[in-house]
Amino acid sequence: MGADAKVAGSTRLMVGEHFMLGDHACAEGALAAGLDFFAGYPITPSTEICERLAHRLPQVGGRFVQMEDELGSIAAILGASAAGARSLTATSGPGFSLMMENIGLAVMMEIPCVIVDVMRGSPSTGLPTLVGQGDVFQARWGSHGDYSIVAFSPSSPQECFDLTIRAFNVADQLRIPVFLLMDETIGHMTERVVIPPAAQIPRTPRKRPTHAPGEKLFLPFKADSDLIPPMAHAGEGYNVHFTGLTHDERGYPALNAQAHEELVMRLSQKVSAHASEVTLVEEVNLEDAEVVVVAFGCTARSARRAVNLARQRGIKAGLLRVITLWPFPEEQVRRLAGSGRVKRFIVPEINLGQVCREVERLTSLPVDRINRAGGAMISPQSIVEVIAA
Repeated sequence: MGADAKVAGSTRLMVGEHFMLGDHACAEGALAAGLDFFAGYPITPSTEICERLAHRLPQVGGRFVQMEDELGSIAAILGASAAGARSLTATSGPGFSLMMENIGLAVMMEIPCVIVDVMRGSPSTGLPTLVGQGDVFQARWGSHGDYSIVAFSPSSPQECFDLTIRAFNVADQLRIPVFLLMDETIGHMTERVVIPPAAQIPRTPRKRPTHAPGEKLFLPFKADSDLIPPMAHAGEGYNVHFTGLTHDERGYPALNAQAHEELVMRLSQKVSAHASEVTLVEEVNLEDAEVVVVAFGCTARSARRAVNLARQRGIKAGLLRVITLWPFPEEQVRRLAGSGRVKRFIVPEINLGQVCREVERLTSLPVDRINRAGGAMISPQSIVEVIAA
């Protein structure tokens, strides 16, 4: 921790340079973003987020609640958000599975919140203390029905801090649950983290009603041209009816095909319409690359080293690091695939093939998979071997 860090008991921002665990950086990012309420249940390898916030959040006037389980945790943060709080929960694979029904409820009721999933070896209890990246498809398709979400994947403790802030801003902008898909290696990695002053931290406010309660009929789910309705908070005097049923602009059940079509299409399209604003990638040596490695999370760190080693051998390799896993960066993959220069893609990931399916969907070029079920990182050398093959 740097000497210039401000760590007084009542200080929300620990401004300065720190040597910080990824999980702790995530917790500090949430505080920097204005976190008001955390509800969670300890589960490896996300427990350090919970522990950190149990200590820090009450110091700055926030509320921390350890719930009885993950079902209660997700329900609690939805209620807090509906009342106006910026709310967060953190979990890992088994807990993430338990949250899926209420994640669908958050989508339908358009309640913003942030859910951190620190991935471990799976399925079931799997490898609680070892790395995995098997929750990518679960994040996108885990709840039933058609909907869209946003999910970010950090590759360093600094990004755990930065992307947590971004997750809160996107959640409030689009009125959706946003996921931070970390992995055990990044969550338990300790690196330099710089926390800037409050004036340098972006804050996107929720869209709010433009009139006072009672001035005119309020339609809480009537969207503007950006497909996002303004959000009134519980207790402010507006008439708001929340339901998981298909509903009309009043929020009242509308159980017919036309209403369902209009609602579900809007819930999906409000994310796709803003995809360019939330999609983040990092491009490394792609200007002349003939072989492109597509990677995320801790595996991207191995891939970066592998690309550098391949370049030393004279192989024109590059890295497309996927920071926003959902919406998947389709435009960037299609651009590379259609360049006429790229000959093939390589997708290393600590699962048996999830992100690679997205790349295969977007190109007719060869896509080589490097898969590990979990428990250890993919080494740079194993990626170099496939690059050089």
